[in-house]
Amino acid sequence: MRFSVTTWNINSVRLRIDIVAKFIKAARPDVLCLQETKCIDDAFPLKRFKRLGYEHVALNGQKGYHGVAIVSRLPFESTDIRTFCDKLDSRHVSVSFGEKAQLSKPVVLHNFYVPAGGDIPDPALNPKFEHKLQFLDEMKACEPLHPRGDDRHILVGDLNVAPHENDVWSHKQLLKVVSHTPVETEKLLAAQAHGEWFDIARERIPMSEKVYTWWSYRAADWTVGDRGRRLDHIWVSRALKDSVSDFKITRDARSWDRPSDHVPVTAVLEV
Repeated sequence: MRFSVTTWNINSVRLRIDIVAKFIKAARPDVLCLQETKCIDDAFPLKRFKRLGYEHVALNGQKGYHGVAIVSRLPFESTDIRTFCDKLDSRHVSVSFGEKAQLSKPVVLHNFYVPAGGDIPDPALNPKFEHKLQFLDEMKACEPLHPRGDDRHILVGDLNVAPHENDVWSHKQLLKVVSHTPVETEKLLAAQAHGEWFDIARERIPMSEKVYTWWSYRAADWTVGDRGRRLDHIWVSRALKDSVSDFKITRDARSWDRPSDHVPVTAVLEV
């Protein structure tokens, strides 16, 4: 069975629902995972998604900040929310797919929004950066999060770390910039290794190639210099590694009307 999943930090789902609809109509992923939805659950645009064919929704939202959502054409078996760092800040939601979605074996999907970490890469001076590092440590330590054996798991989201040299426009210039500092990249890669996760982008795109999913709003024209970072990720468990049939970053979305600073990232698996 073909199973497609897209992750997208939408930076306010209500503000950008029109470009979400544009993407859905063109790409038709089975599942869309959103981050930074910035609305309480009762204000989420459920009716619009249902009209688009996405009747199954798992939400973890809050007013004005953060928030994650999974909207799906396929029904869920179960949903779950985990908290990290003892904060109720709406950064995780997960669902499982099984018989209701006509899958022979279950698939668990996690959607994350890792803290951005502020501007100063020093936990002693910046509580936001301290929070980010603690969050990454807890991601590694959270055993129920990580697949084992034949578990078929997918982890997606805005992980707010560009872990490899060519995941940023300039490795040397960004070594002291939050999202690419050595301490962040080491912690994210440690969490990935602990769960034996496979980073689909870097499984399919050589490490020698530049790959980005985010471009700052601060640039008057994001295409000039192409100063991006790869902050949005799709990981799969070992049991799904050989099931990936396609991967795409929709770069053009950065130029759509009133865009997010992130673009959709999509993987297709044969499950």
